[in-house]
Amino acid sequence: MKVSYYPGCSLDGTAKEYGASTEAVARLLGIELEELADWSCCGASSAHATSDTLAEILPARNLEIASKAGLDLVVPCAACFQRLKAADKKLSADETSGGISGKYESNFQIKYLVDFFWDAIGGKKFKEIVKTPLHNLSAVCYYGCLAVRPPWITDARNPEDPQEMDNIMKSLGADVKNWSYKTECCGGSLMITHQSIAMKLTARLFDMAIEAGAECIIAGCPECLMNLDNQQASISRDTGRNYNLPVFYFTELMGLSLGSPSSEVEKWLGAHLVDPRPLLKQKGLL
Repeated sequence: MKVSYYPGCSLDGTAKEYGASTEAVARLLGIELEELADWSCCGASSAHATSDTLAEILPARNLEIASKAGLDLVVPCAACFQRLKAADKKLSADETSGGISGKYESNFQIKYLVDFFWDAIGGKKFKEIVKTPLHNLSAVCYYGCLAVRPPWITDARNPEDPQEMDNIMKSLGADVKNWSYKTECCGGSLMITHQSIAMKLTARLFDMAIEAGAECIIAGCPECLMNLDNQQASISRDTGRNYNLPVFYFTELMGLSLGSPSSEVEKWLGAHLVDPRPLLKQKGLL
């Protein structure tokens, strides 16, 4: 299977472990990720917060490249996915030229990575190929806002209670807990501009994850993971509650479970501020 791939800026910077584990999982599944040639930043939150025109032109340029490639476009970053989907909707409706060089042909689908993996492989196949089942690992899956809402942009099947990440993790043997906060906001980029608000939102996620019986959180968004992992120590100090909740990219656990070399897995996990390795060793997974 071959698809176009838009990694976005974060996967080459603050979320390198997400990028590396995504590529590793794709290899294990026999999926060829063809990175878009000469792709550029989609603008994420900074562009659409400052300029409607820039917010359209930046993702539109990448969509034009994807259109020429003629393959479905897989996007791992929730923010990038949101911006590309929004631009695709406008361009497909001829609402804007988007700064592209010719008539836009929407001859491909834009797929969020977790949805793509679930749709392409499915639970039966995952159960057949799992090497290290994630038994006894109690977790909650956290989708955040941008991968599912608003549904008229994302085309999410179930924007209030998405299941794709849950299904993958259950197929790999994890004990996935139900919770009602899987699409609640972590504060996103407010951690830079209004930190106190973002800290409260993120702390609430920790509280609700623990209440649900989770030992860790599984995510698929670089910004969400940054807030949940990087800010956890500060939030623990401010609240007086020692959370110590490891936060994984779902692809890291997929790689571990499907047979990525231990040296690769160790490198991904070593990039986290809340070290997830003691929990995995306790569960006999490392």
